[in-house]
Amino acid sequence: MSIHLSNETTKNIFESTHALLDGHFVLTSGLHSPNYFQCAKVLQYPKYLTLFSIAIANSFHLKEVEVVISPAVGGIVVGTEVGRLLAARTIFTERENGEMKLRRGFELKHGERVLVIEDVITTGGSINEVISIVKNFNAEVIGVASIVDRSNGKIKFDSKYFNLLNMEVVTYDPANCPLCKKNIPITKPGSRNLKV
Repeated sequence: MSIHLSNETTKNIFESTHALLDGHFVLTSGLHSPNYFQCAKVLQYPKYLTLFSIAIANSFHLKEVEVVISPAVGGIVVGTEVGRLLAARTIFTERENGEMKLRRGFELKHGERVLVIEDVITTGGSINEVISIVKNFNAEVIGVASIVDRSNGKIKFDSKYFNLLNMEVVTYDPANCPLCKKNIPITKPGSRNLKV
């Protein structure tokens, strides 16, 4: 099934599910922002999870993906569905004492063709940590995908990169955040410090 989702259509889906939030947020990267993409609010609806996953899977269906890997927690739901569509094994990384690792007995085989999937990319930090893990197993990263690219295309990877929504969202260094200076209440909605 071929699906093409425009940037505007994807953004409209986020807005209609109240998943594009306005306020004062601490992002996973540590930066502050007046906007936050809460992908879980979109992906709770099977029709949107399926729609997004088909669009991503279609972009990589000729790449002979053997494994889909995602950083916990955000990328797991979409990564698993894309893996199902591509008939690929699906695994995920987690943080342990601040370090991204493969746990739960997950491993990669030498030369396996791996697709890395995340829900939202801002600085690319988590994805690059996952890519390093893949390379440490001597597996091959054949692509990277995300639902949202908050960098508006500024983040680059060494392999094919696909996303559904490209949008530049304002971010601030915490030391120079005008939202902090206005004493606007701050929220940290990400999953970086979850105890798993």
